[in-house]
Amino acid sequence: MTRVLRYGHARARLLVAWRNRAVSLKAIAFGLVGVVNTVVDYCTFLIARAVFDSSAAALAAFASLSLLCKCAGSATFSLIAANTIAWLVAVTGSYVMNSFSTFAVETGRKLRWRAYFAFVASGVAGWIANTTTVLVLAEVLLLPVFLAKAAAILVSFLVNFSFSHFVVFRARPRSIDKL
Repeated sequence: MTRVLRYGHARARLLVAWRNRAVSLKAIAFGLVGVVNTVVDYCTFLIARAVFDSSAAALAAFASLSLLCKCAGSATFSLIAANTIAWLVAVTGSYVMNSFSTFAVETGRKLRWRAYFAFVASGVAGWIANTTTVLVLAEVLLLPVFLAKAAAILVSFLVNFSFSHFVVFRARPRSIDKL
């Protein structure tokens, strides 16, 4: 009986500590999820870009867009399209992994469409930061695309964690009944 009480007490203390853990611990957990997510994002980006660059139909569509808007070249549209596809795949995986780990207490380890769409909407800021960084570094500063993409991932990490922690998965005030 004492063992059960001790286990229950220790479990309760761990749960309280987990709920009250520092932002830095959440950032570390978010970063670990981000490592997995980065591999998914990066690989998807490289595959999508290779597919676009070897597809006559994609190249023709990007050339048409380039002529239509007179704002960028085909290569720029290829980068944007590949980055967008990579982001869509990665943001879904990130939501699932963070719901079950980093923000498990806040989500109750449950996936909800409303939370997913809020996560995706907040991730748009990260996507904008990511895409802008890729374009500036690759097109303006002429860095190799693989380096530009790696830097863009770091920039979007900062934006995504901030929105996730302070907006999407923020701790809700508890009512007196739940204390």
